[in-house]
Amino acid sequence: MARMRLAVLIGALLLLGGAAQAQTLPLPERLIDLRSEAGEQLLQDSDALEAFVPLSANFLTQKNQAYCGVASIVMVLNALQLPAPAVPEYDPYRTFTQDNVLDEKTDAILPREVLAKQGMTLDELGALLGAHPLEVEVHHAAEASLEAFRSSARDHLARDGHFVIVNYLRKAIGQETGGHISPLAAYDAETDRFLILDVSRYKYPPVWVGAADLFQAMNTTDKDNENKTRGYVLIRG
Repeated sequence: MARMRLAVLIGALLLLGGAAQAQTLPLPERLIDLRSEAGEQLLQDSDALEAFVPLSANFLTQKNQAYCGVASIVMVLNALQLPAPAVPEYDPYRTFTQDNVLDEKTDAILPREVLAKQGMTLDELGALLGAHPLEVEVHHAAEASLEAFRSSARDHLARDGHFVIVNYLRKAIGQETGGHISPLAAYDAETDRFLILDVSRYKYPPVWVGAADLFQAMNTTDKDNENKTRGYVLIRG
């Protein structure tokens, strides 16, 4: 238990240190800022947080307002320590970046010029993740349920090498305003809240959101995806 607490604190230092100076937008009352006393306590009390340390060690800010999905993918690939491309400026070290994770192969799934204009849909997110040696499950909220989402997400967050990325409508949880993608990092059963590591770190901090509120925000239609609902992706390395 002490070892787990130490790992959590180390991860928190990595996470909070990089975002401490961000001038983020105010949060609605029903969301809890991870940087607050209540948010830190939830992290200490959470019972499913295996994803937190590897994700926080690789926490990124999306490089532009269309790249929330790209940043989320890069975080997961680096957290899993998959073989990465060379990066000239880091030679001889290798890592996934928001530039090298996209190439001619991914253009066949989602052309970069389209991505730059409108971001990616839930299905495109799943397909891009599936281009790597991973087990990937895409779940549209309309075809799932709150109970199924809670159970699967909680199970993944409690297991090493398992991750969850969510695609949700910001305004449904009181934020500004459109569709967004970010990884989940922890779950607290007592309060029934998930921790979103929001990759738009210039806009919002990591927040604890109620499972029902998050599912409702995923159960919204996306006009760029044939009006299918948003949802979540389960990933296993």
